[in-house]
Amino acid sequence: MFDLSPLWQLAALGALIACGPLLWLRLRSRAATPGQRLRALTVLTLFLTFDLVLFGAFTRLTDSGLGCPDWPGCYGSASPLGARDEIHAAQTAMPSGPVTHGKAWVEMIHRYLASAVGVLILVLCVMSWRHWLQRRAAPSTTPDAAAVVSPAWATLTLVWVCMQGAFGALTVTMKLFPAIVTLHLLGGMGLLMLLAWQAQGYSPRPLRLNPGLRAGAWLLMLLSVLQVALGGWVSTNYAVLACSEFPACQPGQWWPAMDFEHGFTLWRELGVGKGGGWLPFEALTAIHMTHRLGALLVFSVLLLFAWRLAASGEAGPWPRRLLLVAGWQLLSGMSNVVLDWPILAALAHTGGAAMLLTLLAALLAQIEQGQRSVRVQALPIRPLVA
Repeated sequence: MFDLSPLWQLAALGALIACGPLLWLRLRSRAATPGQRLRALTVLTLFLTFDLVLFGAFTRLTDSGLGCPDWPGCYGSASPLGARDEIHAAQTAMPSGPVTHGKAWVEMIHRYLASAVGVLILVLCVMSWRHWLQRRAAPSTTPDAAAVVSPAWATLTLVWVCMQGAFGALTVTMKLFPAIVTLHLLGGMGLLMLLAWQAQGYSPRPLRLNPGLRAGAWLLMLLSVLQVALGGWVSTNYAVLACSEFPACQPGQWWPAMDFEHGFTLWRELGVGKGGGWLPFEALTAIHMTHRLGALLVFSVLLLFAWRLAASGEAGPWPRRLLLVAGWQLLSGMSNVVLDWPILAALAHTGGAAMLLTLLAALLAQIEQGQRSVRVQALPIRPLVA
């Protein structure tokens, strides 16, 4: 399952792909300050990570997760071209199976893009520490937004993406184990949140809210992360079509028979229930319905928070942004059910979840900036003694 022989080839290919965005960024920011370059690199990495999350969803939805059944390469090669004989043999033995030429390419392109994002995050980490050390060695009075972002954030992001790579390996070697696949999805979302927080830090715009709204923002983030985890559990267990109607679940049934015990046994293989037998359909229904109820809760909290945020008069465009994403999620979620889970609707739903968490991370970064500014202003001013 693990064949590390093509590891360095994949790393080199990821570095080569990353050179394109880095060169473009270099040409665009020749006259920029170091802080502006760091922010531009962070935003670019955030954008490409968002694309990577969507391509990861596409890989899962096209059943390409085992297109290459080993890691990090494909049958020990750095590309499906070197494994065409093995792939042909597997495809001939099982034409509709997990290994085909098309699925192998989808899986390997996902790995190439992930390697490139890893290289970009490594460059971001190196640049962050270099700029921090330079400022520490020679303090300057010239304002530079990067001074407010600790390089520890970039280091945490680098560690996080390495862990994400490890979960990607386990996704393949553990044969799409639902808990691992869901954690891999959450890892991608966490990477987006880390980058969004840093991007906001490089361009600080403090947002001062009362303690109640600040707590509400953190509560909404927590509920949204839990809801995304539930969505991942629905997707990795293929429970989307357990309910075929909306708002009812099944024809004439708003509350059908459900098996929560088997459905939420977390450590089990795909399609396997608690006792080792087949996962019953009622368990899939329980997973789907729990996600629906979670969506109702998150949507209600989001509407209340957006209303209170708009009423505060300090929120700017944030309420509108949150409501737009909430509407997108509602429509794409319903489309998955009533249109029998088309790939486009499923990708739209995953993208909406990623956008919601990215927006909430940026919003929380602004709120915490405002909280710090309040604390600084509250510090007592001591008179100088001659």
